Amino acid sequence: MSDHREIAFDTETTGLRWDGDDRIIELGAVELINHVATGRTFQAYVNPGRPVSEATIRITGITDDDLRDQPAFDHPDIVEAFLDFIGAADLVAHNASFDRGFLNMELARCGREPIPEARWVDTVMMARKRFPGAPASLDALCKRFDVNSEARTFHGALLDSQLLAEVYLELLGGRARAFDFGERGGASGDAGRTAPVRPGPKPEQVTDAERRAHAAFIETLGGDALWSRYA
Repeated sequence: MSDHREIAFDTETTGLRWDGDDRIIELGAVELINHVATGRTFQAYVNPGRPVSEATIRITGITDDDLRDQPAFDHPDIVEAFLDFIGAADLVAHNASFDRGFLNMELARCGREPIPEARWVDTVMMARKRFPGAPASLDALCKRFDVNSEARTFHGALLDSQLLAEVYLELLGGRARAFDFGERGGASGDAGRTAPVRPGPKPEQVTDAERRAHAAFIETLGGDALWSRYA
C-alpha cells in the first residue's frame, strides 16, 4: 500500500473576513506521511497590501513593518512554492472553513483553481465528534493530549501547524495505535491497528554552535567524567 501524504496547514490573516477586505499574512504547512510529520515544512510571510488589524497584532505579534518588504501572495516565491509543496495532498486544518476560505480567495485573485472541499480535513469537527461538549480549540486539545505548546506565546502559522500535526495524530488514535490487541479487541475499537511509521529519519535538529557549546561544557568537567571515556 502506498504512503498517504497530507499537509497540516494554518494561516494568519489581517482579520476574520476572507469574503471582505482581509488577506493572508502568513502561511505555515507541515508534511505528514501516514499521519506522521516528516520534518519537511513550509513557512512564508505575505505582504497583504493593507494594514494588519490591531486584534491580529495582539494575537500574532506580526505588524505592518514586519510585512512591508515581504512578497505578495501572487509572487512565485509564495503561490508557486506553496502549491509545489502541497502537491495533491489533502490539507488538515483546525476550523478548515476559515483557512479554506482565505486560501481559495487568494488563489482566485491569482487566477488559480481553488482547493476543493473534498481535500480538506477539519480537526475541529473531529474533536467535537470525539469529545462532544468539550472545548475544541487547539490550545484545549494540546492540553488534553499533553502536547507541549509552551512556545505558543503568539499564534504563528508554522508553529500552529506543527502543534496541529501532533493533535491530529492523537485524534486518530495517537500512541494507542501502537498496541495490537489481535483477537482480544478492546473498548477503543483500535484492535489490530498499528502506529504509523516515520518514512525517513527526522532532519538533524542540533546546530554546530550547540555542539561546540556542549563540547566546551564537557571540557570543564575534567577527563574523568564517565561520558568522556565513551566519547
